[in-house]
Amino acid sequence: MLGQLLLATSRSALVRRSVTGFPLTRKVVDRFVAGEAAGQARDTVERLSDMKLAVTVDHLGEETLDAGAAAATAKAYVTLLEELRPLDLRDRAEVSVKLSAVGQRLDEAMALAHAREICAAAAAGGSSVTLDMEDHTTVDSTLRILRALREDHPSTGVAIQAYLLRSEDDCRELAGEGSRVRLVKGAYREPASVAHQSKAAVDRAYVRCLRILMAGKGYPMVATHDDRLIAVTELLADRFGRAIGDYEYQMLYGIRTDRQQALAGAGHTVRVYVPYGDDWYGYFMRRLAERPANVAFFLRALGGK
Repeated sequence: MLGQLLLATSRSALVRRSVTGFPLTRKVVDRFVAGEAAGQARDTVERLSDMKLAVTVDHLGEETLDAGAAAATAKAYVTLLEELRPLDLRDRAEVSVKLSAVGQRLDEAMALAHAREICAAAAAGGSSVTLDMEDHTTVDSTLRILRALREDHPSTGVAIQAYLLRSEDDCRELAGEGSRVRLVKGAYREPASVAHQSKAAVDRAYVRCLRILMAGKGYPMVATHDDRLIAVTELLADRFGRAIGDYEYQMLYGIRTDRQQALAGAGHTVRVYVPYGDDWYGYFMRRLAERPANVAFFLRALGGK
C-alpha cells in the first residue's frame, strides 16, 4: 500500500512542490542523485570507476511536452558524453535515456532524431546508449525506436519491465545475438490489465524473463538488488553455459553499495545506474516506493538523525 501511494504521488504537482521545497530533502536526495551538473556526474563516474564499477548515467527528466526542453535534454546528454570522453572508459561508461524526455509524447520522429544524436555522441567515445522503459503506453513506441537505432548503433540496449504481462514475449523477441537487455522489475503504477500486482507474482515473472534472456544469444543486464534473484542468476548462468562477462549486474547509485563491491570483487561486471540533474522528483519518489528501507532512511534524515 505504501509503495502504491508513493508511486501515485510521484506524479502529483502539489506533493512535488512540497517535497522539493523542503530544505532537508536535499540531504536525502544526494544519496540517490549525483548532483545537478554534468561535471558532478563526471566526478561520480570517475570515483565509481576507481572502485572497479561500470556506470550508466541518466540525465533526469521525463514526459516533456515542450520541443525546446526535449532538444535541451539531448544537448545535455551530448555535453555529458563530452565530459566523460577524457576518462577513456569506453563501454564502462554508457548513458541511459528516457525517450519521453526527448520528445516521445510529442512526436516519435523527434524522439528518434534526438536519440540518434545521443547515440552518435556515445559511439564517438566508444560507448553506447540504453533506452529506459517507462509506463506501458510507451513500450511499442520505445521498441520501434530501438529497432531504428540499432540499424546504425547495434549496441543500443533497452530496459524490459518484468511486471508487464507482455514482457516474456518481448524478451523472446530481444534475446538475439548481441542484443543488450536490462531486465528490471518495473517502477510505475500500472493496472492489473497489463501488469502483475503482487510482489510474489512480479518476482516469478522476473525469473521467467531472466531464463529467456539467459538462454538466448544476447547480453543480459540483470538489474536487481535482491540476493535471491542474484542467486537465481548464477544458477541460470551455469545452466546455460554463461561465463562471468557474458552478462552483468546493474544496481542503483546509493543502494547496496557493499553488494556492488562484493560482486565486482568476484569478477562480475557491475554497472551502477547514476542519475543527475535538477528534475529529480519522480525518480526519487519511485526509489522510495521500491524499498521500505529507503523510506526509513528518508524519515531519519528529516528527523536529523
